[in-house]
Amino acid sequence: MASFFDEIARNNLKSLILMMLFLGLFAAIIYVFVLFLGGGLFGFAVGVLIVLVYAAFTYAAGDKVILKMTGAKEADRNQYPELYDTVESLAIAAQLPMPKVYITPDQSPNAFATGRDRKHSCVCVTSGLLSTMNKRELQGVLAHEMSHVYDNDIRFMMIAIVFAGAIGLIAAFVRSMLFFGFGARGRNAGIITIIALVIGLLAPLFALLIRLAISRRREYMADANGARMIRDPQALASALTNIKNYAAKPTAAPMKSANEITASLYFSSPISKASLMNLFSTHPPIDERIARLQKMY
Repeated sequence: MASFFDEIARNNLKSLILMMLFLGLFAAIIYVFVLFLGGGLFGFAVGVLIVLVYAAFTYAAGDKVILKMTGAKEADRNQYPELYDTVESLAIAAQLPMPKVYITPDQSPNAFATGRDRKHSCVCVTSGLLSTMNKRELQGVLAHEMSHVYDNDIRFMMIAIVFAGAIGLIAAFVRSMLFFGFGARGRNAGIITIIALVIGLLAPLFALLIRLAISRRREYMADANGARMIRDPQALASALTNIKNYAAKPTAAPMKSANEITASLYFSSPISKASLMNLFSTHPPIDERIARLQKMY
């Protein structure tokens, strides 16, 4: 059996390795892009600066965009006292500022956390989660989401989403330039063009795979840290089992408030889709998460 701390340390290390790969890919595509245009070291610096400015603006407004996309509305404390009390007690236990609490009118049981940092965070639950979970299971789900806030996963994943988008934009620009006949000139133009074409085609795919791998690692870590926070891994396991059973019902309503961009933020994958070796899954297999939680002490 693994302790909470063994699981947290293992997943944190793997997440950091994946993020370094992500940043390496980002630097590589910027370098090839500048090499393709013949800009040299100065062009590389300008390219990085432009993307960082884009990333800063996107990062600053990201949580507001996500809340709008999901149709979330700030919850009324008088109407949802138990929800607020649970979030508040977890925030006090973790020594975190009280996050804003939102509800999205979706029948599928789920939740997510977002924000720029611990001081600017929010937790959102679906109406389906409130009607499906008992008090212990709700506490488990919210502990998982609060651990995302505590571990700065909300910042971690926002950065990953922003830079994956930046890589996709740069790659699309390179492909467009190749299509219209613009690009490298000189003795090594042919080789540079081939490299640019390959990276322009493959970089977005690699960025997506790394982002999804980071997401899966952070979910394992949030499970472990959430279980540690409430000292009750079985509460989280029970909540996941509940969600699994709900999804198996023929009458289960698909999530209307989630899409490919926001899917990685949720407690459980809101998009039911078979993926090759789970490479394109935003979350680890739910049975594996349950099994790991049941083995924790």
